[in-house]
Amino acid sequence: MLSLVRLYADIALLRRGPEDLPASLFLLVATVGANFLVNFGVSLVLPPIAGPWHMHLIVDIVFTLAWCAALLRVFGRPERYLQTTTAVFGYQAVLAPLWIATAWLAGRFQDDELWLVPVAVVGLGMLAWMLAAHGRILRSALEQPMAVCIGLVLLQTFVGQLVLLGLFPAPAAP
Repeated sequence: MLSLVRLYADIALLRRGPEDLPASLFLLVATVGANFLVNFGVSLVLPPIAGPWHMHLIVDIVFTLAWCAALLRVFGRPERYLQTTTAVFGYQAVLAPLWIATAWLAGRFQDDELWLVPVAVVGLGMLAWMLAAHGRILRSALEQPMAVCIGLVLLQTFVGQLVLLGLFPAPAAP
């Protein structure tokens, strides 16, 4: 178990890739479950957004599974689905506590100019780190240039946010 956490940490640190994971449905399901539990646990302590964040988490997981399947099919690499999605959920589980804490701090200090700037810088650093890790996973899986893979990660983020907004519209301002 600890070796698996180290492997996901190495993927998050750009040292290893999805090819280092076994192609195992059981491992994918276990990793998705662990990702959910880590996100759920940290979000209970530090809710990053107001509203039904637990439903956002479920939709995000389902969307990521579907997005990876579609992307790998479009690029003619469907056989890499298990390793790719396992790597994505694994690195996200490792980085989730930092990401959620950063989002919580940004909300907490949004009106405090002294702390907002350092929190925003950390948030941008986290975003860049996550883009690099996810992009590297896609580069390995799709055998495409890193710029293409970063673009695909950004597109996934954009489309995922549109899906969330479609399912959970923001309340109208009074």
